[in-house]
Amino acid sequence: MSDTVQHALAVTLRGCEELIPQDAWVKKLVKSEATGQPLRIKLGLDPTAPDIHIGHTVVLNKMRQLQDLGHQVIFLIGDFTSLIGDPSGRNSTRPPLTPEQIKENAETYYKQASLVLDPEKTEIRYNSEWSLPLGAMGMIQLAAKYTVARMMERNDFHDRFKAGTPISVHEFLYPLMQGYDSVALKSDLELGGTDQKFNLLMGRHLQAEYGQEPQCILTMPLLEGLDGVDKMSKSKNNYIGISEEPNTMFAKVLSISDVLMWRWYTLLSFKSMADIEALKKQVADGLNPKEAKVALAKEITSRFHGAAAAEAAEQDFINRSKGGVPDEIPEVSLSGAPLGIGNLLKMAGLAPSGSEANRLIDGGGVRVDSSVVSDKGLKLEAGTYVVQVGKRKFARVHLSA
Repeated sequence: MSDTVQHALAVTLRGCEELIPQDAWVKKLVKSEATGQPLRIKLGLDPTAPDIHIGHTVVLNKMRQLQDLGHQVIFLIGDFTSLIGDPSGRNSTRPPLTPEQIKENAETYYKQASLVLDPEKTEIRYNSEWSLPLGAMGMIQLAAKYTVARMMERNDFHDRFKAGTPISVHEFLYPLMQGYDSVALKSDLELGGTDQKFNLLMGRHLQAEYGQEPQCILTMPLLEGLDGVDKMSKSKNNYIGISEEPNTMFAKVLSISDVLMWRWYTLLSFKSMADIEALKKQVADGLNPKEAKVALAKEITSRFHGAAAAEAAEQDFINRSKGGVPDEIPEVSLSGAPLGIGNLLKMAGLAPSGSEANRLIDGGGVRVDSSVVSDKGLKLEAGTYVVQVGKRKFARVHLSA
C-alpha cells in the first residue's frame, strides 16, 4: 500500500463509526491512484429542516476531508424522497413536504453546507432527475429487487410491526429509492449517520443487482451536544446552530467539558490528528485545557463567520469574563422616567415578564452600570444606563420622562 493510499485510508477512518467493507475501499483507493480517476463520494440529504447545527456538519467535514484528497463529492438533495418522508429512526409515518418547502429548504441547506464544502468542487444533484422518469413500471421493477423479509429486518420497521403501529407500503420504497440514487450516480462511497446504515447498504445491494461495482459505506457518529450526554438536537436545546451569532457560538464551544472537547476536535476540527495529539500532549504536560478550547472555538467560529468575527468573539468573551461590557450592544429608547426596574427590564426586552424580572433581581442577575441591583423597588430617573441581565444580555437604555 503506497503512502498516498495509507494517508487516504487514515483520513477516511478518522472519527468514523464503520467503513464497510474496508478492503474494498482500499482497492478503490489503489485503483484511483493508478488511473488518476477521482472516486465518486455521495452524501444524500433530505431537505426536511432548513437550518443545520454543527452536529449535522460531522458528515460534511468528512466529505471536505475526502474532497481535499482530490475526490469528487456529490451533494445529493433528496427532493423526490422528501415527498415520501424517511422512516429512519421514526416510530410513526412522517408527513411529506410540499415541493415549495423542499426547494426553499434545499437552497438554505446548500448555502450553509458550502461553508464546509468547497463549492467549486462540489457536484449538486437532485434525485428527482432520475426518480421521476422511472415511472410506475420502473418502480415495480425496482421493488422486485428486494424482499419484504429483508425489509422487515430493519429495526424500526420490525419494532413498529411488533407494536402494531401502522407501516405504509410507500415507506418501503424510501430505502429502495435512496439505494437507486447510488445506481444513478455510480457512487464509490456513500456517507451517512449511524442511523442510515440500512439505507446505505441498500445502495450496495442494488448496485450489484444492476451490474455495478458496489459502493462502500462510511457511517459517522452522531455528535454529543453541549451537555456531553445526549446527541446534539434542537429539541434537547444542547446545540449550536451554524447561523448563530459569532459571540454566542464562541461562548457555547467554551462551555463544553474538557473530555467532550477532544471528541469535538476529532469530528469537527480540520487540524490533522498529529496536530491534535501534539496538543493533547501539551495539555497533559501542563497547558491549561482552556487554551485548547479557545483554539477550537476560534476555528469553528471562523469557519462559519470568518476570522475577524472569531477574533472579535474572543475579545468579547474576555471582556465579559472580566465583567466588562461588549463593544456593541443594543440601544433602547424608553420613556416614563422615573421607571421601575422590573418594568424597564420588560420594556427593554431583557426579561419576558415583570415576575421573571423580579426573579432575576432576587438571583443577583441584574446590573445597572456594573452595579448589582438587589432592590426590586428601584426606580431609575431620566438618563442613559447600561443594563445587564445574566452574563450575556446587555442593553444601553436611553430613558426619558
